[in-house]
Amino acid sequence: MSDRYQAFTKSPIGKLLVKNLGLPDPVALDRWTEGAPLVDGTVVVGGAGRLELVTALDRLGIANTGEKVDGQKYKGLVFDATSFTSSADLVALQEFFTPLLRSLEKCSRIVVLGTPPEQVEGGERVAQRALEGFTRSLGKELGRGSTSQLVYVAKGAEAAIDSTLAFLLSPKSAYVSGQVVRIGTQGTKKAAAVKDLARPLAGKIAIVTGASRGIGEQIARVLHRDGATVLGIDVPQAASELQAVMKELNGDSLTLDITHADAPQRIAHYVKENHGGIDIVVHNAGITRDKKLANMAEDRWSSVIAVNLTAPELITRELLEQGAINKNGRIIGVASIAGIAGNVGQTNYAASKAGVIGFVDSLAGELKDGITINAVAPGFIITAMTAAVPFATREVGQRLNAMQQGGLPVDVAETIAWYASPGSTAVNGNVVRVCGQMMLGA
Repeated sequence: MSDRYQAFTKSPIGKLLVKNLGLPDPVALDRWTEGAPLVDGTVVVGGAGRLELVTALDRLGIANTGEKVDGQKYKGLVFDATSFTSSADLVALQEFFTPLLRSLEKCSRIVVLGTPPEQVEGGERVAQRALEGFTRSLGKELGRGSTSQLVYVAKGAEAAIDSTLAFLLSPKSAYVSGQVVRIGTQGTKKAAAVKDLARPLAGKIAIVTGASRGIGEQIARVLHRDGATVLGIDVPQAASELQAVMKELNGDSLTLDITHADAPQRIAHYVKENHGGIDIVVHNAGITRDKKLANMAEDRWSSVIAVNLTAPELITRELLEQGAINKNGRIIGVASIAGIAGNVGQTNYAASKAGVIGFVDSLAGELKDGITINAVAPGFIITAMTAAVPFATREVGQRLNAMQQGGLPVDVAETIAWYASPGSTAVNGNVVRVCGQMMLGA
């Protein structure tokens, strides 16, 4: 699916109307391609906290400097604010960023790192919490496809930041902005070694439900690109499409209805018998049955809850109880911006997706052996399904974010691949929105 309005704005008449009427002018976002560097340019590093940012960037092969050179353009700015202990320290943000913002290239990246406010007290807690307002607001100011993020790093988790920096500074995070990520706040504070940065999932087995098309298919493709063997799961009606995708990816397929009573046991048995266990579980399968609550039939409600929420819960519990998820495994849910901000006519869907977030919250503290659980919450993602949305509604949905455009399925997939990395062991209990930073509601 393409964004016809975005293409129109690049035409001669489109450029004229954008300029004279102040219409949205979405920038073509940089997205990562295989073989490209993580960051195509230089990152400026600032701040004086407890993190060894230069060392981390050097490990990732990201060019960096601590000084601004007049006339030079930069692809990113990274600031260590972990030393902030009072509101007076916040002036350092203005002193660092203001002289540099006009030197940024398009689709640049800003990352501020701090200490989780809930782990400190007094003035330090005040200063650290203030970072969230700063980064969210900055994300809405930047324009030109640029993004701004906040990463809270727990004390003791300083060496576990590499995978998150790699994701947030690279084009892989094209449609992620204004987000807050916590590292080391639940579970382990360590990061497993990543032997091959180009194929971090080599040797891993990944389940992806709803893998025959759309976002699920793209998740399977990105995980395969990163080295994983993918077991795609979908309903029997999608068997031919699922098998075609899995054949192309040298993967495996299993057709069943995940809401059937015996589906969790069948999946657990299959992965143990055929793969010896699983490393990554992506609960992507989902449905909508939209209707205002006053007009909603019981089957519309129950079917959405069953597919989107109950099935992932039961499957995850069964896999854990049978020991089918390997050490340092990953459980990843697909929530939605609807579960955070709500949508008219989607009380069932929003409830199910908010429940996915609740599932992450409830399980994150229970997991052992380096297993993590996180979720993505997509906003307006351009798919065949959203193409059927009425034109006016679709246009509003695409423009009311800091990117002024809809995202692509690959944007969701890249976020999931970051969670799935062995280097993300300390990333647990997070919900990251892939929404271009919605301007209203969330």
